[in-house]
Amino acid sequence: QVQLVESGGGLVQAGDSLRLSCAASGRTFGAYVIAWFRQAPGKGRDFVAAFKTSGSTYYADSVKGRFTISKDNAKNTVYLQMNSLKPEDTAVYYCAVKSGIVYYTSSGNYDYWGQGTQVTVSS
Repeated sequence: QVQLVESGGGLVQAGDSLRLSCAASGRTFGAYVIAWFRQAPGKGRDFVAAFKTSGSTYYADSVKGRFTISKDNAKNTVYLQMNSLKPEDTAVYYCAVKSGIVYYTSSGNYDYWGQGTQVTVSS
C-alpha cells in the first residue's frame, strides 16, 4: 500500500501563489508516475500535472506556465507550486500515484490517492 497525504491548500486571492505538498510513504516502486488532479464542485477529476521517475514533467494546458511540479527525494514529497492563481483554479486538489513509466491524464489509471486539499481562489 501507498499512503499519500496532501497539504498546503487554502483561501487566496487571484494572482497569489500557493505550494501544495504530497508526502508519500509505504510501498515503493522502481518506476512510477505521481500526479496532481483537481476536482471542482459538480465536475469530474481533471489532470493538472505529472512527474515521472525519469524527472520528466507534464502539465495540463490550463496550468502550463503557472504551475510547477517537483519532487524532493530526500523527503519523498512532491510539490505543486501554483502561481498567478485564478478563480477557475478553485478545486479540491489530489495527488495520485501509479507504477510504471507511462503517464496518463485519466484519473482511472492511478492506483493510490490522497484525501485532497481545498484550494479556493477569490476574485
